[in-house]
Amino acid sequence: MRKLLLGLCLILSSMLYAGQYTEKDPLNNKEKSLVRIAATAAKGDLAGLKDVLNNGLDDGLTINQIKEGIIHLYAYAGFPRSIRGLQTLMAVLEERKAKGINDRTGADASPIRNDQTKYDRGKAILEQLTGVPEGDPKTGYAAFAPTIEVFLKEHLFADIFERDVLSHAERELVTVSVLASIGGVEPMLKSHLTICLHIGLSAEKLVQFISVIGSTVGEKESLNAQKVLDGILAEISKI
Repeated sequence: MRKLLLGLCLILSSMLYAGQYTEKDPLNNKEKSLVRIAATAAKGDLAGLKDVLNNGLDDGLTINQIKEGIIHLYAYAGFPRSIRGLQTLMAVLEERKAKGINDRTGADASPIRNDQTKYDRGKAILEQLTGVPEGDPKTGYAAFAPTIEVFLKEHLFADIFERDVLSHAERELVTVSVLASIGGVEPMLKSHLTICLHIGLSAEKLVQFISVIGSTVGEKESLNAQKVLDGILAEISKI
């Protein structure tokens, strides 16, 4: 019964949170491009990044969507990787403009109209992503270093995740792409792959995401990500 209920919850969350996804559809070209851009930028492969940026623009990603994805990755790979990624995007856009290609800028982030504190807004977004209430007292790293827990709520999940240039599902694809590519952060990769499933990205989509990581970054990173995903699905199957 618990297994059935979990399955129903995943299906319902997919329908309610990201109605454009179905359990059988593959990653679309824009999603694949977001994965490739995030993974390549996180690795610092600037020559490869130029190629995947061109492909992403050709696939219909707007300039602002790509900028947002590269900005987002700094929370996981650091400012240097993000800034070098943005500089590479600037160069690509100049080259395309010189060839007479006028890429679509796209929408800016909507203004935030919410009187709650950033901490409370970030807490609400994190609960929405995980489906788990944020309780007290804090444990683990949040208890050991409370300051970083505040930074995560106020900055990552409020300042960044609130920006609607990318959907939460697209942001999570960027996140797992970065985490899978940099390696050594399997607990975080596990958490965010679990979030992906909760917000409506099917297991099939995540398997395909891992395939894209393999062709973009390397077999080692792909196999490691698959191992983490297999562990999550095995845990779910036991419930």
